[in-house]
Amino acid sequence: MPARTHRDLSGNERMILEIVRRQGSVMRSQVAPSTNLTQPSVHRIVDALLEEGLLMLGEAVIHGRGKPSPALMLQPDAAYTIGISVNTDSISFGMCDFACRIVHEEMLETPPTRRRDTLFALKEQIRRALAGRGIAASQLVGVGFSMAGFFVGADRRFNAPEPLTDWSLINLKAELETLFDLPVWTENNATTGAIGESAVGAGRRFATFGYLSFNYGFGGGIVLDGKPFFGAFGNAGEISRVFTVEEGPSRPALGELLKRLNARGLAVANVRELRQRFDPAWPGVAEWVEEVTPALNRAIDMLRAVIDPEAIVFGGELPRALGQCLAAVAPSPSAPRYGIDAPYPERLVSEIEGDSSILGAALIPLMDRYFAWSLPRP
Repeated sequence: MPARTHRDLSGNERMILEIVRRQGSVMRSQVAPSTNLTQPSVHRIVDALLEEGLLMLGEAVIHGRGKPSPALMLQPDAAYTIGISVNTDSISFGMCDFACRIVHEEMLETPPTRRRDTLFALKEQIRRALAGRGIAASQLVGVGFSMAGFFVGADRRFNAPEPLTDWSLINLKAELETLFDLPVWTENNATTGAIGESAVGAGRRFATFGYLSFNYGFGGGIVLDGKPFFGAFGNAGEISRVFTVEEGPSRPALGELLKRLNARGLAVANVRELRQRFDPAWPGVAEWVEEVTPALNRAIDMLRAVIDPEAIVFGGELPRALGQCLAAVAPSPSAPRYGIDAPYPERLVSEIEGDSSILGAALIPLMDRYFAWSLPRP
């Protein structure tokens, strides 16, 4: 059945698909204990999902003393989505299958300075990539779009950093839906980075974490009990807002680091080049880390106070070596009560090799249509 004709799924069907998504491969008998459903109800729902082509049977597995039984798996080609990530100096896209795996990822050669030219070039590259992968247009269920910046207005228009002025304060969602003839979901790239991290990175170990997105600017995303938190206006985690105008240059934004490096005579043109060439021994790096430490700790302390996370993930476009320097800074001084302080979250650098915001953007249409953002507690 073409993916775009799939019906709206019930909450129980989404829950079972989510269990299979998280496990990757699971025995039918193991599904019910993770739900609030009876075994017969689970069997009926699983049969319907198999019939519809959203689930498939994997290889037979010996489980207990009974006969080998086939495991349940997601049918990868049941549906596909496109994830787009726009940063200040680059634009990338990926294609995600129904098993929530990026099957293709690439970056446009030119920076996204002129929006219309960039979008037409993007559409053509996506068309070629789909043809190369043998993916039909009827298998696409939506586009997830992520960009740096915060939302304003009822129609959620991006207010993006200055290098993306041409993308700001317009009805970008409507423009993208016209261009691709598909439903489009738009989110801040820090939030989609957190979603990607939740799916394939730190989220496998931590249900609640804060995600720090180091890009040209500095932002964040929040995951609570395995579910991203968007906020009333879509700007949850917009942590740069806690800094005054005077403090702005000393927040840990990579655009500010570029200014420091260029002032020291190091010609690093943009964040993309910074990520490719970064050397922690460059003059000015250690001084910049020291300069931004108070602002970084304030962001961590804010997340710690408000969401009580198990972990703080350092992600975005952060070079890994620089991330390790930032994650190693001493935390804010505290005054333990009775000699005991509150638990401190683990700090770690994202281990996702690709662009987690692409994966997160591509996952949003799938999560909204087919899966459950979170599962009931056992």
